[in-house]
Amino acid sequence: MQEIILELLEETDKEQFILDNQEAFRYGAMEEFGQRDNHFEEDGEIISRATIEKSIDMGVAYRIIVDDRKVGGAVVHIDGNIGELELLFVVPSEHTKGIGTKTWQLIEKRYPQVNRWETMTPYFEKRNIHFYVNKCGFKIVEFFCEYHTGEMVAEKDEIKENQNDKDIDGMFRFVKEID
Repeated sequence: MQEIILELLEETDKEQFILDNQEAFRYGAMEEFGQRDNHFEEDGEIISRATIEKSIDMGVAYRIIVDDRKVGGAVVHIDGNIGELELLFVVPSEHTKGIGTKTWQLIEKRYPQVNRWETMTPYFEKRNIHFYVNKCGFKIVEFFCEYHTGEMVAEKDEIKENQNDKDIDGMFRFVKEID
């Protein structure tokens, strides 16, 4: 396995980080839906620039580096012993090389005080669902759709406020508890 390094995102790399993130998410949607565009937030993008910028501004952003190449990124938000994985992506040309799994291990190691991690991903991102459940040990705890009654209220304030919002319709919420 190649050495994987997490480096803090530099302001000068922010634009490329956004473009790389959009490419990775677009790739997953194109695998599932082809050219249909009814799952896109903005002009052919699954994840909007505004969504990525908000995640970066509210969290800590990292570049994933392999052999001096930027191959992905991650954004986490830590609040005491609770961590939110806002974004984690690997550019499509680097998929299936174990980079995502190793990156997740590095994130957990970097934040040993976190004993509860949460994240979300859309229903059509089968690779992501497999990754979070089978590689990283997350459990699916909630699925947001038209039938979601709010009986199982997510602990994140943002989700509580928007649980019937179309932006989270079709999203799975994952939790990983660490002893």
